[in-house]
Amino acid sequence: MSGLVKVGIVGLGNIGSHHVSYLKDTERVELAAVCDIKTDLADKFAAETGAKAYYDAHEMFEAGDVEAVIVAVPHYDHVPISVDAFLHGIHVLCEKPLAVHVNDAMSVIEAYRKAREHNPSLVFAMMFNERTFPFHKKIKEIVAGGELGQLTRATWINTKWFRTQAYYDSGSWRATWAGEGGGILTNQCPHNLDMYQWLFGLPKRVTGHAHIGKYHDIEVEDEVTAYFEHANGMIGHFIVSTAESPGTNRLEVVGEKGKLVYEDGQLTLHRNEVSMLEYSRTTDKAWGKVNSTVETIAVDDTGPKGHHVVTEQFVASILDGVPLIAEGDEGVHSVALANAIMLSSFRGTTLEMPHDPDAFESELKDRVRTSRFEKPGVRSVRSDIAGSFSE
Repeated sequence: MSGLVKVGIVGLGNIGSHHVSYLKDTERVELAAVCDIKTDLADKFAAETGAKAYYDAHEMFEAGDVEAVIVAVPHYDHVPISVDAFLHGIHVLCEKPLAVHVNDAMSVIEAYRKAREHNPSLVFAMMFNERTFPFHKKIKEIVAGGELGQLTRATWINTKWFRTQAYYDSGSWRATWAGEGGGILTNQCPHNLDMYQWLFGLPKRVTGHAHIGKYHDIEVEDEVTAYFEHANGMIGHFIVSTAESPGTNRLEVVGEKGKLVYEDGQLTLHRNEVSMLEYSRTTDKAWGKVNSTVETIAVDDTGPKGHHVVTEQFVASILDGVPLIAEGDEGVHSVALANAIMLSSFRGTTLEMPHDPDAFESELKDRVRTSRFEKPGVRSVRSDIAGSFSE
């Protein structure tokens, strides 16, 4: 189908302004409206792009100026704005996370399902841009293709999310229970949590250790270690922090047929000559080990990737019906995993999945009641959004 999609952006902070920067030149898109409760921001981007300025998302939807919206506001507002968009028959591309807790995520999904009863062509997508990274796509191909055989372990250390106190002090909503709903798992790691479940599925059991304000003056978690147990016997480790510099981003995937390692822009595959599990069961050598070879997997990392690719696919799905990078209802999985890690840590116990979403929501509300949402002394900081992206 030819034509243009009239797109609006709600939220013009760091990530919203990034969307503006590429949407101006995106084919088959008319940037029709920009919206932010900070009127000066909305006016500024409207003047720069020729889009119409709005200060209230509901008013933008009511005006009928947009057919699709990118939701790029603080986390709690993802839910009401997305639901309102669906009520107006507007396609939604939501920034991560879909919601702060599972119950809210499911309310968005239910609103979408109801809206589709009247408008079957309505599109709902998640901005999981890391699924477009060539190395991540190759890892998915290798794992899904069975080259490693039965998986036994996945360990992901990602501590390249270093954040300073100045970062946390730059907004009153940041790193508060009432303003953001969580710390590293809710802000920095929804992409990592999505990637984990995209590659391996959700675990059966979760044990989480989340440290609250360990290295920063914040009320949410800035360091997390989680242990996952999967139904097929695979175990997983998930280690993240905003307090390590230099940080590490290393993914190891171990299976009976070998090991895959991704670190520093290099993907290495160790291939076993025979299954290590079968060898262990059948060999008569007490100290034997499986012979293996090592190869570096060539990956062309120069092609298109990132936010604009997800948005272009979103537009193509609206106009041509092509598949999305990430369907909207997939957003609940990373939320469920984050909630399970935090609830396990709060209660000091291992949780069975799926966990009770009411239990986490109750724990969250207890913390929201004592949250210092309006932090004193909000600081101005120098910020380049590109520096926040991790691969």
